[in-house]
Amino acid sequence: MTAPVRVLVCDDQALIRTGFATIIDAQPDLEVVGECGDGRAAVDLARRLDPDMVVMDVRMPVLDGIEATRLLAGAGVENPVKVLVVTTFNLDEYVYEALRAGASGFLLKDAPPAQLLHGIRTVASGAALLAPEVTRQLVGRYAARIRPVPGTPEGTALAPRELEVLRLIANGLSNSEIAATLVISQETVKTYVSRILTKLDLRDRVQAVVYAYRNGLVT
Repeated sequence: MTAPVRVLVCDDQALIRTGFATIIDAQPDLEVVGECGDGRAAVDLARRLDPDMVVMDVRMPVLDGIEATRLLAGAGVENPVKVLVVTTFNLDEYVYEALRAGASGFLLKDAPPAQLLHGIRTVASGAALLAPEVTRQLVGRYAARIRPVPGTPEGTALAPRELEVLRLIANGLSNSEIAATLVISQETVKTYVSRILTKLDLRDRVQAVVYAYRNGLVT
C-alpha cells in the first residue's frame, strides 16, 4: 500500500484548524502529523516532522503565512515543502504574495470539504492548484501593481506557440479551455505546459502565472 500523504495544518483559529484536521484524518490516504497556530510554529514543526505538505493560513500571529511559506518553500530553500495556502476571499491581496513566496496553490476557506481534500491531493502530487476563475480575479486585480518595468521579457526565449499557451495559462484558462481555444488536444496542451516549465525553470503552473505577469507577457 502507498503511504498516506503526511499533512501539517497551520491556522490560528482553533475551530478551523480542528475542522481541517478532522476532515483530513478521516481519509485513508491522508494523515495529519501536526497542528499549530502561527507561522513560526509551522516552520519549526515542518522542519522537525518533515511533512509531505503544509495547509497554511495567511494571517497569523508571530509569523504570517506568507513569510512562513517563503521559509519553507521559497527560492533557495534546500528541501522545499509543498504549501497549500487557505484564505478568506476578502484577503486575496495576500494570496499573490504567498504564491510568489513559493506556495503551490490556494483555496478559499469556505470551500467545501471535498474541494479541500482535492486541493491537498493535487498539491501533494506535485501539481499546482490555482482555480481559473480565482486566477482571473486575483491576478487581474493586481496586474498594475505587479507589472514589471519596460524591457525585453525573458519569455521571448519561448517558441511563439509556447508563449501563446503561457498567456492563456496566465489568463486563468484550464488545460481543457486552452485546448478548445487553440483547437488542439489536451495532451498537446500538457506537452506545451511541460516545455514552458522546463525552459523557464519553473516549478509549476502557479509560478508560470506569476512569471507571465512579472515579465509583462500578459496585458
